[in-house]
Parts: sequence; C-alpha cells; structure tokens
Amino acid sequence: MVKSDTWVEIREIILRPEERTGNLPPETQRVPLEMRLKGFLLKEARLGEQVEIRTLTGRRVTGTLTRENPTYDYGYGKEFIPELLEIGITLRALLEDEHA
Repeated sequence: MVKSDTWVEIREIILRPEERTGNLPPETQRVPLEMRLKGFLLKEARLGEQVEIRTLTGRRVTGTLTRENPTYDYGYGKEFIPELLEIGITLRALLEDEHA
C-alpha cells in the first residue's frame, strides 16, 4: 500500500493506436501515446489502481499508479533523494512570497 503524500508516478493512455494520426512512422503508429507524470499521491492506494495526484505545479491529475518514489532517468543515479524534491517546493514558495 502506498501512503498519501508519497511521491509517485502515474500513467495514462492519451491516444490508442487506432486514434493516432496517419502521418507517423509505422512503428510509432502501432503503439499508444501515453503520459507519465510524477506528483504527490492524494489518497492511499495500491500499485495498478486509478489514483489522483498533485503535481509540483499544483495540478490535480488522474492515472494508473505505476511507481512509488520514482527516480528521474537522466544519468544522476537511481537513488531517490527526497531532500532534492523539497528544495524545489521550498524555493517556489520563497519566490512567490517575494513577488506578493
């Protein structure tokens, strides 16, 4: 069970293969267009369930829960570091306070 307020990733199919435009390469046309999005889980849930998350920008989005504490795959390692996530949130709040 994944607890609420946990950093998670969701997945949602945007277009099924038959809904995609014909102006795509054949290998792209054969697969669905999917969205993967990270955010904070709003209610406790299990992997594979439909859930709602709150993104870092404050949007509320629904999708299928796929991962708990997902990492970014851009070459800085596989370890999830919650402190780095909090830095962005804190910085946004500080900047908003300065402009208020």
